[in-house]
Amino acid sequence: MPRLHLGDWVDSGVDWLVAHLSWLFDAVKAVVEGMYDGIDAVPTAPQPLPLAGILAVLAWWLRGLVAGVLSFAGFALIDSLDLWDQAMSTLSLVLVATLIALAVSLPLGTRAARSRAVSATVKPVLDLLQTMPSMVLLIPAILFFGMGVPAGVVATLIFALAPGVRMTELGVRQVDAELVEAAEAFGTTRRDTLLRVQLPPALPTIMAGVNQVIMLGLSMVVIAGMVGTGGLGGAVNEAIGRLDIGLGFEAGLGIVVLAIYLDRLTGALGTRLSPLGRRAAAKARTTAWSHRPRPAVAVACVAALALVAGGLGVFGGPAGTAGATGEDVGRGKEVKLGYIPWDEGIASTYLWKEILEQRGFKVTTTQYAAGPLYTGLATGQLDVQTDAWLPTTHAEYGQKYGKRLDEPAMLAELKRAYAKKQPVLVTLWSPYWAYAQYGLKKLEEPRGARGKGDGVHTVARQGFAEDNPGAARWLKAFSMTERQLTDLEARIQQAGQGKEQDAARAWLADHPGLLDKWAPADGGAAGTKAAADSGAAG
Repeated sequence: MPRLHLGDWVDSGVDWLVAHLSWLFDAVKAVVEGMYDGIDAVPTAPQPLPLAGILAVLAWWLRGLVAGVLSFAGFALIDSLDLWDQAMSTLSLVLVATLIALAVSLPLGTRAARSRAVSATVKPVLDLLQTMPSMVLLIPAILFFGMGVPAGVVATLIFALAPGVRMTELGVRQVDAELVEAAEAFGTTRRDTLLRVQLPPALPTIMAGVNQVIMLGLSMVVIAGMVGTGGLGGAVNEAIGRLDIGLGFEAGLGIVVLAIYLDRLTGALGTRLSPLGRRAAAKARTTAWSHRPRPAVAVACVAALALVAGGLGVFGGPAGTAGATGEDVGRGKEVKLGYIPWDEGIASTYLWKEILEQRGFKVTTTQYAAGPLYTGLATGQLDVQTDAWLPTTHAEYGQKYGKRLDEPAMLAELKRAYAKKQPVLVTLWSPYWAYAQYGLKKLEEPRGARGKGDGVHTVARQGFAEDNPGAARWLKAFSMTERQLTDLEARIQQAGQGKEQDAARAWLADHPGLLDKWAPADGGAAGTKAAADSGAAG
């Protein structure tokens, strides 16, 4: 049978859309970013515990005292794990995706319930969305909306859209047809029939759909973290890349807390909105543990906690990272660093974040999978990445992104053998932090069966050297010995998640002279480029 070039047709269609409808995608991107920034400003502005109290009051009002206490305990646990900012970013992303998904699914599901033609048209599209692997949705999202939050939100809402449409259609269709006929017989308009007759009894089913949209959105955040959305999804991806079981468990636990909280609240909200649910709640026996405050009391509690949170934010102690300590070469110019969650990439990225900030640049770092990382460099959305393995591993990143899928299994086997004091032979690259931690010995390979190997290079977007000539010269001349990079990786491993830049700052302090050598304060290139061992960053 002849080859059906369906993929080529899809590529051509995507290219046409990017070329002719970029204005539309830019507008959608601006709306998504605006919604995310607006929503994310709320949970990230106050101190964590007062905001945890506000979320707990909401649970208390909707579900009772036990729910409020457990909600506060769950969010306090997230804060104690030092994952508060990531959790709130994830919550904001899910809320934005849910709001947009509901804005589409509710009217579409209602229309499908009232028109069999619309229902028949929508059904195969929903089947496609529900069965398509979720990672595939990231590809067009990146091409249309770029890196970061917009791509993650769009991929998440598309993945979560189907249950909202289906449950809305089901809820409206389940309304007794005799009620609808009676309303129409009395001359009720179609709009009033929908709003006053069909939607009230359909609300429990519709809210079940809302619940499913939120749960699917949360299940997508880990995958969305591959394109730089950050949050708990980024933490999980980092844990996978570094085989950090502890970090993976903590980030996964944070997602579980958010999932349970949102699941219980949407269920309780559906009961509150439904007439039958309100009647059942009114007849239910009230105990001390199921006590729910009056709305005025809940509002007063939220207002008091908000005032406390605002006071802590205004009058609290100084916060922030250390400012520039050298000459202000950067003058506040922004440099965007991207990295793959591999140990040498994390180490070199945060090392240069510290160096550039000490030279007056404003630096942002974002974690990506290999493919999105190179896409960001090619499209100019990222400035630099310091962990390009060339000429082999990343040579064909457009087709094969070069992710080391065997690294977690290899490292796990090494840890098990080391703990049991058993001999083990592993295939490693160099530099790597395990050399410092486990005292490994390199074996000679005279036949060269694995080839000559890669070097670690710094890659920048086109035009970066023109925009930042001083920083570009520093990065071009930059070179570390294998021992230096291995020691830095080990220092970051010991510091733990979230303390990467602190570890890089301490490492620089322990190696006086390197800052001025790698990034001369006059903005020029380093005087002498140090010779690098095989595999060192350069």
